[in-house]
Amino acid sequence: MRERMLARDLYLADDSQLAAEHLRAMRLLEQFNRSATDEPAERERLLRELLGTYGEGSVIRPPFYCDYGHQTHLGARSFVNFGLVALDVARIAIGEDVQIGPNVQLLTPTHPTDAELRRAKWEAAQPITIGDNVWLGGGVIVCPGVTIGDHTVVGAGAVVVKDLPARVVAVGNPARVIRHL
Repeated sequence: MRERMLARDLYLADDSQLAAEHLRAMRLLEQFNRSATDEPAERERLLRELLGTYGEGSVIRPPFYCDYGHQTHLGARSFVNFGLVALDVARIAIGEDVQIGPNVQLLTPTHPTDAELRRAKWEAAQPITIGDNVWLGGGVIVCPGVTIGDHTVVGAGAVVVKDLPARVVAVGNPARVIRHL
Protein backbone atom coordinates (compact mmCIF):
# COMPACT_ATOMS: atom_id res chain seq x y z
CA MET A 1 0.00 0.00 0.00
CA ARG A 2 2.87 2.40 0.70
CA GLU A 3 3.85 2.31 -2.98
CA ARG A 4 0.28 3.19 -3.98
CA MET A 5 0.25 6.03 -1.47
CA LEU A 6 3.54 7.44 -2.76
CA ALA A 7 2.31 7.11 -6.35
CA ARG A 8 -0.77 9.22 -5.45
CA ASP A 9 -3.10 6.30 -6.20
CA LEU A 10 -5.98 5.26 -3.99
CA TYR A 11 -4.72 3.19 -1.06
CA LEU A 12 -6.20 1.68 2.09
CA ALA A 13 -5.66 4.01 5.02
CA ASP A 14 -5.58 1.18 7.58
CA ASP A 15 -2.85 -0.86 5.84
CA SER A 16 -0.55 -2.57 8.39
CA GLN A 17 2.71 -1.13 6.95
CA LEU A 18 1.28 2.39 7.01
CA ALA A 19 0.00 1.82 10.53
CA ALA A 20 3.51 0.84 11.66
CA GLU A 21 5.03 3.95 10.07
CA HIS A 22 2.34 6.09 11.70
CA LEU A 23 2.99 4.52 15.10
CA ARG A 24 6.73 5.28 14.76
CA ALA A 25 5.89 8.92 14.02
CA MET A 26 3.46 9.11 16.96
CA ARG A 27 6.12 7.85 19.37
CA LEU A 28 8.67 10.41 18.16
CA LEU A 29 6.07 13.20 18.23
CA GLU A 30 5.09 12.28 21.78
CA GLN A 31 8.71 12.69 22.88
CA PHE A 32 9.13 15.93 20.92
CA ASN A 33 5.90 17.46 22.20
CA ARG A 34 6.87 16.63 25.82
CA SER A 35 10.39 18.01 25.49
CA ALA A 36 11.41 21.01 27.57
CA THR A 37 12.37 24.34 26.06
CA ASP A 38 15.86 23.99 27.56
CA GLU A 39 16.49 20.82 25.48
CA PRO A 40 17.10 22.23 21.96
CA ALA A 41 19.63 19.52 21.04
CA GLU A 42 17.17 16.75 21.99
CA ARG A 43 14.37 18.44 20.04
CA GLU A 44 16.60 18.70 16.98
CA ARG A 45 17.65 15.05 17.29
CA LEU A 46 14.01 13.94 17.40
CA LEU A 47 13.07 16.08 14.40
CA ARG A 48 16.03 14.80 12.37
CA GLU A 49 14.91 11.23 13.14
CA LEU A 50 11.26 11.99 12.34
CA LEU A 51 11.37 14.22 9.27
CA GLY A 52 12.57 13.51 5.75
CA THR A 53 14.68 16.68 5.92
CA TYR A 54 15.27 19.13 8.77
CA GLY A 55 17.25 22.13 7.54
CA GLU A 56 20.15 23.66 9.43
CA GLY A 57 19.10 26.49 11.74
CA SER A 58 15.38 25.66 11.56
CA VAL A 59 13.03 25.63 14.55
CA ILE A 60 9.72 23.85 15.12
CA ARG A 61 7.91 24.75 18.34
CA PRO A 62 5.81 22.02 19.94
CA PRO A 63 3.16 20.89 19.74
CA PHE A 64 3.66 19.53 16.24
CA TYR A 65 1.57 16.82 14.58
CA CYS A 66 2.07 14.77 11.41
CA ASP A 67 1.08 11.40 9.95
CA TYR A 68 4.44 9.91 8.99
CA GLY A 69 7.17 12.55 9.28
CA HIS A 70 9.41 11.15 6.56
CA GLN A 71 7.21 12.83 3.94
CA THR A 72 7.84 16.31 5.42
CA HIS A 73 10.91 18.25 4.30
CA LEU A 74 11.84 21.54 5.99
CA GLY A 75 14.49 23.80 4.49
CA ALA A 76 17.21 25.73 6.31
CA ARG A 77 16.54 28.67 8.62
CA SER A 78 12.78 28.13 8.66
CA PHE A 79 10.60 28.81 11.70
CA VAL A 80 7.42 26.92 12.59
CA ASN A 81 5.33 28.29 15.42
CA PHE A 82 3.11 26.30 17.82
CA GLY A 83 0.51 23.83 16.58
CA LEU A 84 1.53 22.88 13.04
CA VAL A 85 -0.56 20.02 11.61
CA ALA A 86 1.24 18.46 8.63
CA LEU A 87 -0.83 15.58 7.27
CA ASP A 88 2.05 14.25 5.20
CA VAL A 89 0.44 11.35 3.38
CA ALA A 90 2.06 12.89 0.28
CA ARG A 91 5.28 14.90 0.27
CA ILE A 92 5.27 18.29 1.97
CA ALA A 93 8.23 20.39 0.81
CA ILE A 94 8.82 23.59 2.79
CA GLY A 95 11.56 25.85 1.44
CA GLU A 96 14.29 27.84 3.14
CA ASP A 97 13.69 30.93 5.30
CA VAL A 98 9.96 30.13 5.61
CA GLN A 99 7.90 31.54 8.48
CA ILE A 100 4.87 29.49 9.57
CA GLY A 101 2.46 31.02 12.08
CA PRO A 102 0.64 29.20 14.86
CA ASN A 103 -2.03 26.59 14.13
CA VAL A 104 -1.27 26.21 10.42
CA GLN A 105 -2.57 23.09 8.64
CA LEU A 106 -0.83 21.50 5.63
CA LEU A 107 -3.27 18.86 4.37
CA THR A 108 -2.23 16.41 1.62
CA PRO A 109 -4.90 13.67 1.97
CA THR A 110 -7.89 13.51 -0.36
CA HIS A 111 -10.90 11.24 -0.14
CA PRO A 112 -13.12 9.82 -2.87
CA THR A 113 -16.50 11.43 -3.37
CA ASP A 114 -17.97 7.94 -3.73
CA ALA A 115 -19.43 7.00 -0.34
CA GLU A 116 -18.69 3.26 -0.74
CA LEU A 117 -14.98 3.90 -1.38
CA ARG A 118 -14.77 6.22 1.64
CA ARG A 119 -16.56 3.65 3.83
CA ALA A 120 -14.03 1.04 2.67
CA LYS A 121 -11.23 3.39 3.90
CA TRP A 122 -9.77 4.26 0.48
CA GLU A 123 -7.98 7.60 0.21
CA ALA A 124 -5.30 9.33 -1.85
CA ALA A 125 -3.05 12.36 -1.49
CA GLN A 126 -1.47 15.22 -3.41
CA PRO A 127 1.81 16.95 -2.48
CA ILE A 128 2.19 20.46 -1.11
CA THR A 129 5.13 22.68 -2.04
CA ILE A 130 5.95 25.91 -0.22
CA GLY A 131 8.69 28.02 -1.80
CA ASP A 132 11.56 29.91 -0.20
CA ASN A 133 10.96 32.96 2.03
CA VAL A 134 7.19 32.34 2.28
CA TRP A 135 5.22 33.59 5.28
CA LEU A 136 2.06 31.70 6.27
CA GLY A 137 0.08 33.65 8.86
CA GLY A 138 -1.62 32.05 11.83
CA GLY A 139 -4.38 29.57 11.10
CA VAL A 140 -3.65 29.24 7.37
CA ILE A 141 -4.91 26.03 5.75
CA VAL A 142 -3.11 24.72 2.66
CA CYS A 143 -5.12 22.10 0.74
CA PRO A 144 -3.86 19.07 -1.23
CA GLY A 145 -1.89 19.68 -4.42
CA VAL A 146 -1.11 23.35 -3.75
CA THR A 147 2.18 25.08 -4.60
CA ILE A 148 2.99 28.47 -3.05
CA GLY A 149 5.63 30.48 -4.91
CA ASP A 150 8.77 32.06 -3.44
CA HIS A 151 8.47 35.26 -1.35
CA THR A 152 4.67 34.99 -1.05
CA VAL A 153 2.73 36.07 2.04
CA VAL A 154 -0.52 34.31 2.98
CA GLY A 155 -2.65 36.22 5.48
CA ALA A 156 -3.91 34.77 8.74
CA GLY A 157 -6.86 32.41 8.40
CA ALA A 158 -6.61 32.05 4.63
CA VAL A 159 -7.62 28.77 2.98
CA VAL A 160 -5.34 28.05 0.02
CA VAL A 161 -7.14 25.78 -2.45
CA LYS A 162 -5.12 26.54 -5.60
CA ASP A 163 -1.55 27.47 -6.47
CA LEU A 164 -0.26 30.94 -5.57
CA PRO A 165 2.44 32.60 -7.68
CA ALA A 166 5.68 34.06 -6.35
CA ARG A 167 5.80 37.51 -4.77
CA VAL A 168 2.14 38.10 -3.91
CA VAL A 169 0.00 38.68 -0.85
CA ALA A 170 -3.04 36.38 -0.67
CA VAL A 171 -5.89 36.45 1.87
CA GLY A 172 -9.35 35.03 2.44
CA ASN A 173 -11.36 31.86 1.94
CA PRO A 174 -10.61 30.82 -0.68
CA ALA A 175 -7.29 32.66 -0.72
CA ARG A 176 -7.05 35.26 -3.47
CA VAL A 177 -4.20 37.52 -4.52
CA ILE A 178 -4.73 41.10 -3.35
CA ARG A 179 -1.30 42.56 -4.09
CA HIS A 180 1.92 41.85 -5.96
CA LEU A 181 5.19 42.33 -4.07
